[in-house]
Amino acid sequence: MLVSAAMKLDLPPGLARLLAALREAGGQPYLVGGAVRDALLSLPLEDWDVEVFGLPAERLEALLAGHGRVDAVGQAFRVYKLSGVDGVRGALDVSLPRRDSKIGPGHRGIAVSGDPFLPEGEAARRRDFTINALMLDPASGELLDPWGGRRDLESRVLRAVDAGTFADDPLRALRGVQFAARFELQVDEATARLCATMPLAELPAERVFGEIEKLLVKARRPSLGLALLAQWGMLPLVASELEPLQKTPQDPEWHPEGDVWTHTLQVVDEAARMLEGLESDRPRRLAVMLGALCHDLGKPATTLFEDGRIRSRGHEDAGLPPTTALLDRWNVHTLLGYDVRAQVLALVAQHLKPGQLYDDRERVTDGAIRRLARKCEADLLYRVAKADCLGRRPGRFEPVAMEWFRERVHALDVAVRPPEPLLKGRDLLALGMEPGPLVGQLLRAVYEKQLDGAVTTLEDALAEAARLIVGEARPG
Repeated sequence: MLVSAAMKLDLPPGLARLLAALREAGGQPYLVGGAVRDALLSLPLEDWDVEVFGLPAERLEALLAGHGRVDAVGQAFRVYKLSGVDGVRGALDVSLPRRDSKIGPGHRGIAVSGDPFLPEGEAARRRDFTINALMLDPASGELLDPWGGRRDLESRVLRAVDAGTFADDPLRALRGVQFAARFELQVDEATARLCATMPLAELPAERVFGEIEKLLVKARRPSLGLALLAQWGMLPLVASELEPLQKTPQDPEWHPEGDVWTHTLQVVDEAARMLEGLESDRPRRLAVMLGALCHDLGKPATTLFEDGRIRSRGHEDAGLPPTTALLDRWNVHTLLGYDVRAQVLALVAQHLKPGQLYDDRERVTDGAIRRLARKCEADLLYRVAKADCLGRRPGRFEPVAMEWFRERVHALDVAVRPPEPLLKGRDLLALGMEPGPLVGQLLRAVYEKQLDGAVTTLEDALAEAARLIVGEARPG
């Protein structure tokens, strides 16, 4: 057991009180996993996991109940999700040391049993990678490193803890992808071979996408993980819709970087730099990254060699079926009440629009900008379109069109949503109209006038509605 010099963390106050109570009850709590790893990497500490030795499950659960709301996860072996801990965002994971054994296929085919008296080194053996098998005694500050995780962090290497049991859980291959990308680590050769042979078909869609989401929204360069998916032969099972991009050429004048796959890798890295302001908005961060990943999925079906040039006419709309298939594969729909799926599809369909509007900017009306904002969030479209523009290295393509677009949508206050209709159904009913299809027709007609700027106040809207009702003009 390797023990490093004292290492102190600035603990949230509620967590500090919980750890003291666990020690007073005769337990030995350790901070494990992400928080210890991230502290060594000087990263923000967000994910707090505690493993408690020396206390049986019943006593541990009763003690936790005095420090927050306890939700037990799992049947054969429980992990306790403790919410409401002062200073901890979200839920804190508290568990006993446990033994894992493979009893069947898939991520769920693992039998887990708790053993509060398991030696620390044996408890850490069940973890996936050495960088996640570090344990910190928060009282003494001693870092327990039974599998050389600190050495691997310093060497920038990702290594499996136990090659003999690593393959028991195929999800670890995808965890390897996202860890290698997030922390920019070289994967140990033996570990890479293990990852490349994992039976990923056993995994449920939600577990697969859980790792893909972390790769996309947490990595500074998601391309590193996507490249590993291709290198390790995982794309056919994880994202077969991305495979054709590797064999789809692009016009070298506009895409000096090469094929569509190379371009897509560059675009997702650029998009990862454009999430400023969305740090606490998980659904929109995800929509931007998925939009960047999928924006050119229509090119394999539309790419032709015409008049000495490589062209992909109509690839925006052609990208909708493969994007839908990929979102189906990953079971992506709404997240926290936000329709991620609809937004991603809209971003794919509209990703060329900012450039097209800029090319025709002398004739583009405010109404055209407002109507585009009805189809997708203009601010997210700006981010994806800018990433698309910049993702063409080694060329020098300045995102002039995207910055122009951004200025226009902000000037019109439609960066996040289109204008709220001034006229409501209740206003028409107040004019004496009977409920029916004509109400909807009038609302749509007046709203079109509003989008064009011809109607700017409720009074204007009511006057326009009255004019349409009396037949001076027919609603469109």
